[in-house]
Amino acid sequence: MRFVRPAIGVLLVAVGAVWTIQGYGALKGSFMTGSPVWMWIGIACIGVGVLVLVRTFLRTGSSARRG
Repeated sequence: MRFVRPAIGVLLVAVGAVWTIQGYGALKGSFMTGSPVWMWIGIACIGVGVLVLVRTFLRTGSSARRG
């Protein structure tokens, strides 16, 4: 169960990166290609994924120090 949050964070960052690149127009082959909306959605996903990872590792580190 302790791998669920980091996995979600990594997945959000990875998907967000793909959407950002597609929205920017550098990755072709989708309806998202060249659409600034998808670029901003991707950036938001990356931000949320980073927040999930930071909170997960800060919480894990602080509980390990207490124990």
